[in-house]
Amino acid sequence: MKQHYFFFLLITYLNCSCIQHQTLTENNVKSDFLQDLAHQDPNLLLEAAKGNRKLVIYQIFTRLFGNTNTTNAVYGTIEENGIGKFNDINEQALQKFKEMGITHVWYTGVIEHAVLNDYRAYDIPLDDADVVKGRAGSPYAIKDYYDVNPDLAVNVPQRMQEFEALVQRTHDQGLKVIIDFVPNHVARYYHSDAKPKGVKDFGSDDNTHKAFDPHNNFYYIVGEAFQVPAEYVPLGDHPFPSKDGKFDEFPAKATGNDQFTASPQIYDWFETAKLNYGIDYLHDRKTHFFPIPDTWQKMYDILLYWAGKKVDGFRCDMAEMVPVEFWHWVIPKVKEQYPDLVFIAEIYNPEQYRNYIDTGRFDFLYDKVQMYDTLRAVIEGHGTLMHVPDIWQFLRGKNHNMLRFLENHDEQRIASRFFAGEAHKAKPGMVVSALMHTGPIMVYFGQEVGEPALGESGFSGDDGRTTIFDYWGVPEHQKWLNHGQYDGGGLSESQKELRQFYSQLLTVCHEPAIQEGYLYDLNPHNRSFTPGYSDKMYAFLRFTDQQQLLIVTNFDAENGCFFKLKIPKTAIEAMQLSEELGYTLQDIFQTQQRIPFQPGEVIISEGDAGIPVEVGPLQTFIFEIHS
Repeated sequence: MKQHYFFFLLITYLNCSCIQHQTLTENNVKSDFLQDLAHQDPNLLLEAAKGNRKLVIYQIFTRLFGNTNTTNAVYGTIEENGIGKFNDINEQALQKFKEMGITHVWYTGVIEHAVLNDYRAYDIPLDDADVVKGRAGSPYAIKDYYDVNPDLAVNVPQRMQEFEALVQRTHDQGLKVIIDFVPNHVARYYHSDAKPKGVKDFGSDDNTHKAFDPHNNFYYIVGEAFQVPAEYVPLGDHPFPSKDGKFDEFPAKATGNDQFTASPQIYDWFETAKLNYGIDYLHDRKTHFFPIPDTWQKMYDILLYWAGKKVDGFRCDMAEMVPVEFWHWVIPKVKEQYPDLVFIAEIYNPEQYRNYIDTGRFDFLYDKVQMYDTLRAVIEGHGTLMHVPDIWQFLRGKNHNMLRFLENHDEQRIASRFFAGEAHKAKPGMVVSALMHTGPIMVYFGQEVGEPALGESGFSGDDGRTTIFDYWGVPEHQKWLNHGQYDGGGLSESQKELRQFYSQLLTVCHEPAIQEGYLYDLNPHNRSFTPGYSDKMYAFLRFTDQQQLLIVTNFDAENGCFFKLKIPKTAIEAMQLSEELGYTLQDIFQTQQRIPFQPGEVIISEGDAGIPVEVGPLQTFIFEIHS
């Protein structure tokens, strides 16, 4: 019996091996075939998905999200204007994110930063108003890397436990947590009262008689005292105990945006001090990376600390202001213990993209300067979609590393008068951002209901951005909050429709063809050969073996158009469609429209052949191809 069983196992193994070999051979043949097609046609992109899952990120400015107070006094106190708490982001809110297709929640402003709120009763020192922007302070002026913002806690002494409970609630809903890591600079007054035993504060062992020393954590302007910008008037006419036009810092530290002066300007990041990673900026940027600088080790420990709190990823603030060599050292080192952590770089220099991916080991990078800027210009009516193919072709091999968005805390709201003035105008831009590639897509809270960021809130003024510096309520978002019900009870019909659009779009991001499929960009071909195909149209294919999608979107807010879309022979071959058989296009997005077509009739470049498509203003079709 034992011999017969062994013989059975042997035959099974041989059969499985033959099948596996046959499958691998078929895959290799197919891969070679597609590679040949890609060499023939630059509009075909073969690019593997990052981890076989597309991230759908919802950014929350934590102090604003749950705030239902509608007072909105300029420079209002926390008592006047209210504040959102960790506890406001409850199971019901998280379920709504999940239903919307979100996979990751980026909680912005978690780590303790300088604020103009008095917590001395809890042994937290009072911050100096002359080096704090706004009343609630910038979340990127960190004053304790090992603590959370006490503003966000219902019970201040239990603030870390409240954050940990939020992380657990988020995980319980099947969502992942991203927080900010701010490596380039700290608040002028940095002091950790929550650091683990044995940890030393930044600068505690610095030699302040040297402008630069590879062992120092800061850069110093030797012999000079720090000067608050003369024109800076914190809190406008409002008083505060520490507001006197001075800040005691001698010798002065270099400012966060690489200003090596004791007298930074009001538009500098004067509230922050630049950290020293071993680059001597004043002597031809000479590097001192061996032995490992003390700042590197301190930052590694901080990353491990937060990874130990079960966060799932870090959005790394101004990552390109920190040497790529540090990231090359620290990211693999952290991932030895936490291999699933995600690292996202805020970066604005396209010439450094490949360096920060390949050398720096980042998982994802901002695509602000290329895709965001291009789509914004089109939405505003003065740009061209002709640049979009150039962008993804420039990033060939790296598109799956690019995080795309149309809003975040740094950018102006779509619905503001500084951008589109109308939230619905960005729908096609979101379609292209979300669906063209396998890289992450991000939405900023309030974007999905058309928050316009009207009015002056305090330090940031009336600039089309939701304030990150002051206590504030976000009016259109509050209509969705509906006094903590999270049911959209206060939204208009137009806002409900907009939120439904976002929900449907982000849900489509989980389709196999979007998660891990190839791209064929139809726009260049149809701009050249298709009568009636407007310069405001964009069409592309996303496909795998199992699913083929055709996406058509119209950026024109006033005019629809009719045309007969052509699909090049290369695309038909890549999707392995038969030229002789008939197929049906089924819209899986909003209309459920069905269009029959035969590939042999739509690949002709000239003439009247093609798939008849009628697209209304700002309309999108996401057609699934069925045999």
